[in-house]
Amino acid sequence: MLLPMTTATLLEPPITTEQPELCPAIKAIGILQEKWVLYIVRALLENPKGFNELRRAIGNCNPSTLSERLEMLEKNGIIVKTIESTMPPRTNYQLSSAGIALQNVIAEIDTWSRQYLKTI
Repeated sequence: MLLPMTTATLLEPPITTEQPELCPAIKAIGILQEKWVLYIVRALLENPKGFNELRRAIGNCNPSTLSERLEMLEKNGIIVKTIESTMPPRTNYQLSSAGIALQNVIAEIDTWSRQYLKTI
């Protein structure tokens, strides 16, 4: 006699954050879901900005939080940091090619949310 198969028996175990190699999207979502990250990317899509200009553009994020997010984005190849040797030194941030490619991702998320999240 055959036992009925349930949906649960057909599905693979869920991918967890401890297994990011199984789904690269998990790492990407982990980066993009951090508070202020999408604000930073959207501001830098307009043009490169210095630290204080960026802080004002995204709504006066706490400086230590902004610094943390910028460091994470630089480490992951989404932004490029350049330091001008002026007095005082000026730090500029701009999107890398990977960061610029997020423009399409953000636009698609925007389109999807406008279409399907109308009740929110």
